[in-house]
Amino acid sequence: MEPSRPVAFVSDESYSALCDVAIEFVRDGKCVAIATSSPRGAVYADLPAGEYQVTLAKDGFGSKRVVARIDPEQPYQFRLLSDNLYGYAWPKWVRSGGASEFRVHSPNESYHLSLWRYGKTKELVRPIGWFDEHGPRANQQILPDGDFTRVGVGWNREGYNPNAFRVTAPERSGLYYFHVETTSGKFLSFPWVVVPAKPQAKVAVIASTNTWNAYNNFGGRSNYINSTSLPPEPTVNARQDLSRYQNREITVWHAPDDQYAPLSFDRPEPFNHIPKEVQLTDPIRGRQACHLAETEWRLLGWLEREGFEYDLYADYQLHAGECDLDAYDALILSTHPEYWSRDAYVRVKTWVHDRGGKLLYLGGNGIDCEVELPDEKTMRCRTWLSTPAGVPMRNEASGEVYDCRFHRTVESPAKLLGVVFTEAGATTGAPYRVIDANHWIFRETGLKNGDLFGAASLHERCPGGASGHETDKRTSSSPSDAQLLARGMNPNDGGAEIVFFETASGGSVFSVGSINWPSSIVVDEHVSTITRNVLARFLRS
Repeated sequence: MEPSRPVAFVSDESYSALCDVAIEFVRDGKCVAIATSSPRGAVYADLPAGEYQVTLAKDGFGSKRVVARIDPEQPYQFRLLSDNLYGYAWPKWVRSGGASEFRVHSPNESYHLSLWRYGKTKELVRPIGWFDEHGPRANQQILPDGDFTRVGVGWNREGYNPNAFRVTAPERSGLYYFHVETTSGKFLSFPWVVVPAKPQAKVAVIASTNTWNAYNNFGGRSNYINSTSLPPEPTVNARQDLSRYQNREITVWHAPDDQYAPLSFDRPEPFNHIPKEVQLTDPIRGRQACHLAETEWRLLGWLEREGFEYDLYADYQLHAGECDLDAYDALILSTHPEYWSRDAYVRVKTWVHDRGGKLLYLGGNGIDCEVELPDEKTMRCRTWLSTPAGVPMRNEASGEVYDCRFHRTVESPAKLLGVVFTEAGATTGAPYRVIDANHWIFRETGLKNGDLFGAASLHERCPGGASGHETDKRTSSSPSDAQLLARGMNPNDGGAEIVFFETASGGSVFSVGSINWPSSIVVDEHVSTITRNVLARFLRS
C-alpha cells in the first residue's frame, strides 16, 4: 500500500511542480526506493526518517545527486534546474580593478562570452572566449534544494574552479553587460555595475539594484510573490495557488515586517536580460524591462550623448557610505529607486539639506519601501501595510497618516524628493502640461503655460508619454517651497508632478516623479532639454 503523505516535493527554479521526475533513494549503499513525482510534484515512498543519497532525473532538466534528510512529518523540497540559458555576475557590482565571476548555465552547448559597455551605444570591451568542458553537460549548474532565494544559488562551486571564471573590471565606471552566445545561436545578456575606484566625474548615478532584486522571482520568491516564505507545496497553477491572486481582501504585504524572509542577490536576474538587437532608441518591450536595468541604460546613454560624464554606483555603495557624495556636484536617481535603506536615505538627505547637495530624481515610486542590507549578498524588505490597499495607513497612537511604507518606518521621502508615490495614475502613460513656463527649466524649449510635452516614449507597457507607469505627487510632507512646474495628464488626477526646491544650505532638488521619464529622454526633445537645463545648472552652481 502506497503512503498517503508525500515524503518530498520536487519543483523547478520557479517553484513550479514537476511531474514524472524519476527519483532513487539509496541508503547504506543499497537502493531502498524508486519513486516518480505526481502532478503536484509530490513524492510518495515508504521511507523511515533519516539520511539518503538521492538521484533525480527528468528530460529537459539537469539530473543531480544530493544527500537529503527525509522526515515524513516535514516533506523535503527537491529543486531541479531547467535547461534554459541562465547567467549572472558575482558580485553584481565591483570597483574598477576588482573582479567578479561569470556564472553561466548552458547545459547542452558550449558558449562564447564577451563583455560590453552600455552607454550611448553598445560597445564591445573585449571577447572573453569560448567555454565548454570534456564531460557531458559540463556547463550545467546545480540548483540548491529548499528555499535558495534566502541564501542564493552559489553557482560555480561543485566541480568548478571559480578562479577560471573571473573577469577584472574595466577602469571606466558604468553599466556593463556580459553577452552569452551558444553554438546554436541562443543569446543571453546580464548586467554588471562597475563602480569607480575613486571619484572621476562630477555626476554620480545610482543603479537601483535593490529594486532589481525586489522584483526578481528566480527561485519562486520576490517581494511580490511568496514574499514571506515559499508555500508548503510547489505551484501547480499560479492563479489558483498563489495568495497574490486568490485573496483580494488583503495586500501582498499583509504580514508584520519580521515575517518577510531575506532575498539574496546571489541569483540570476532574467528580467534584466536585454536582447542582442536592441539599441538605445528602440522601444522597451516586456512587462519588467520598462522599469529595471534596460530603462536605466536609456538614461546613461542620454548622459553620454549629451556629453555628461558620470560615475555609476549600486545601491549598496550608497548605503554603506562607499559613494563619497561630497566628491560630486550632482546625484541622479533613475527610473524606479523604490527600495532604499535607512542609511542611504539619511546620507542623501543630510548631503542635500545640510551640505548643499544637488539631487535629480528622474524616476517614479522612489524611496517607497525600506530595506535592510546586512551585507552585499542579502536584503530584507520592510513592507507591512497594516490596512488594505487604498486605505490610508495611520499611526494608531498619534493618528498620523503615512503617505508610503517608507514613511511608516523612517519618514516621508517627500521631505527629500518633494513628491511621493500614489496609486492614482498607475499603469497609465501621458504627456505633461506646463504650469510655470517662466521657470528656468523650460529655457530653450519654446513651451508656454498649458502646452503639452513628453508625448514621445519608448515605454511599451504603459505607452502615452513621459508621465506614467507609476507617478509621484506632493503631499503634506513636501517642503512648503516646492514649486510645481508641470503635471502629467494621466487619468484620475494621476499625473506626475515636476517640482523644484532649494534648501537653506544651498542644496537643490529637481523631481519628475515618473518611472516613464527615462523612457522618453532619448526620444523626446523637450524631456531632453529640460533635463539638460537642470543638470547643466547644477554643475555650474
